[in-house]
Amino acid sequence: MKTSDFHYDLPESLIAQTPVEPRDHSRLLVYHRSTGEIEHKHFYDIIDYLHAGDALVVNETRVIPARLLGVKEDTGVPVEVLLLRRRNATDWETLVRPGRRLRPGAVCSFGDGLLHCEILENVEEIGGRVVRFRCDGIFEEVLDRLGEMPLPPYIHEKLQDIGRYQTVYAKQDGSAAAPTAGLHFTPELLERIRAKGITVVPILLHVGLGTFRPVKEEDAEKHVMHSEFCQVTEEAAETLNRIRSSGGRIVCVGTTSVRTLETMATEDGVIHPGARDTAIFIYPGVRIKAVDALITNFHLPQSTLLMLVSALMGREEALRAYRTAVEEKYRFFSFGDAMFIE
Repeated sequence: MKTSDFHYDLPESLIAQTPVEPRDHSRLLVYHRSTGEIEHKHFYDIIDYLHAGDALVVNETRVIPARLLGVKEDTGVPVEVLLLRRRNATDWETLVRPGRRLRPGAVCSFGDGLLHCEILENVEEIGGRVVRFRCDGIFEEVLDRLGEMPLPPYIHEKLQDIGRYQTVYAKQDGSAAAPTAGLHFTPELLERIRAKGITVVPILLHVGLGTFRPVKEEDAEKHVMHSEFCQVTEEAAETLNRIRSSGGRIVCVGTTSVRTLETMATEDGVIHPGARDTAIFIYPGVRIKAVDALITNFHLPQSTLLMLVSALMGREEALRAYRTAVEEKYRFFSFGDAMFIE
């Protein structure tokens, strides 16, 4: 399986720079796996494709202001530290710039000395660093004050409302990027969905490098995912297994929800509770055991996310749907339009 097999041509003009208002007025491409039919709707129409007795699985992670801008203490050189994954109360896995100047032992300062970090060690597999933070006061409060929302590099416009890079159901701090399929939901739409008899089930995956790290190997199967923390509670597992055994569908919101459930599911499709790190990589040929349908955004060419979508649809059908979305001028990536694969 070649990485280049998942390429498609995308005009830069179709990369969404700002979110649609209201959230649920983005467009929705509906793909029917049983027939290959494609429909063009709006996201608020998603309720018409969800059935009473289904489960809608949402990732309730919350994006933290993970981008820190500061200086290297001994030279005053500007530095950037992007928090990826917490190891303990003080230590984080991070990406840093400029990497050549931030070697173990280097100390950085942020906010005129309100926050400091020391580079502890290299993380070779991600080209990153483990850093140890120290500050006076509560770290989370200092981070809220000094950190910036880590928008993807293809978004060039400043986000006027940083709350638009959070889902309306975000609860648990820990992500370096938003689970963007969930950005389309409004509280009112979720209430209508519940009123129809669909159970909204929260799970958790803190989005880190594993979700958005580019595939650099031409042999895609050699790509190594960076691990991310995920969790399914006992209540969530029991609810999902009961719904599926009763004939309801498990409909995931976003690829992070798929990866979480597939991590926790055994070969028989039963989902087990637990909290663990996952480095699961889903691509065509990997059997999806516990997920019946997916709501997702349109992903970057040659990305692991497009490969996951292709595992559900088949590579050729996924690329056909993407070509259709380009022809119909859908908006792509984090602030773009959505797709429902049923």
